[in-house]
Amino acid sequence: MANDYFKLSAEEMRDVLAVASNESGRPAHLLEKDIWVVWALRQLYESAEADHLVFKGGTSLSKAYRAIQRFSEDIDITYNIRVIAADLVAQTPDGLPTTRSQQERWTADIRNRLKEWLAGKMLPYFQEHLSRTDNSAKASATDECIIIDYEAVAIGTGYVAPRIKIEFGARSDGEPSETHTITTDAAPYLNEIVFPECNVRTMAAERTFWEKATAIHVFCLQGKLHGARFARHWYDVAQLDKIGLVNMALQDCELAKKVAEHKSIFFREKGRDGNLIDYQFAVTGGLQLVPKGEAKKILSDDYRKMLEDGLLPEGAEAFDEIMARCADIERRANKADER
Repeated sequence: MANDYFKLSAEEMRDVLAVASNESGRPAHLLEKDIWVVWALRQLYESAEADHLVFKGGTSLSKAYRAIQRFSEDIDITYNIRVIAADLVAQTPDGLPTTRSQQERWTADIRNRLKEWLAGKMLPYFQEHLSRTDNSAKASATDECIIIDYEAVAIGTGYVAPRIKIEFGARSDGEPSETHTITTDAAPYLNEIVFPECNVRTMAAERTFWEKATAIHVFCLQGKLHGARFARHWYDVAQLDKIGLVNMALQDCELAKKVAEHKSIFFREKGRDGNLIDYQFAVTGGLQLVPKGEAKKILSDDYRKMLEDGLLPEGAEAFDEIMARCADIERRANKADER
């Protein structure tokens, strides 16, 4: 009879993780965190809110599409703007704010609604399910996140904490999306253990490429990181190119323009020169994917830390190889005759 992973003792968990680590070549502490990632996704997609949620970001590329081999630890979720702000969306023909002041009002209102929803519904929901799974794990909420802190039985370098961050946004519909089955990385090596799994509505990988490419573009124009572990975006884009998905995304001009329009409204940013970043220009011939000078060094250091803690697979490309591939993607993206 199969044993539920979460009903094992700490010592038994360590033994299970050791077996999976030896078989897979992945560090035990990352396999452990991956189990918690899938557990958290399962709770989300068994909740009453599941139909309104879209899984996105690097973890979706890893867990749903198996398009990247790096360990992606955080969960990014879009709560459909057409549900959480149906009254606002109904005010305009395209369902988007038409002026800067309207955008600011929508953003403030949506953030308040999201904060209330997380604190009032999702936090108690996760706390209840944690009490049934592991009493030592704790859930907390911020304005845009549910945080789950668990007591690790496997330890790494400290770069990756025993914490699951589920970050929510609510200014997009998350489309196009598809349904994927999510399983743990340890499951293939231990048939006698029951690990969490679930079916998840996931943002199409082509849109995730454009989301990441435009985020990289902003970094190149600003020269500063928005948070830690930002080098993952370059790695992810390079891996998507290796499997041919970037070429598919480059052909989808309408999707690129949709992402650019959305970011122009809700994620206005200025470059080092003080001018607003033109996302539409970025997706129609002006995309920048390779930083220069100090910005490139900052990125290189972040990439090195990812390598040191085992977030990237054995034999992962060197930083310069990633940059070379991104330079080639930039060239192809900006050649109109290839779009």
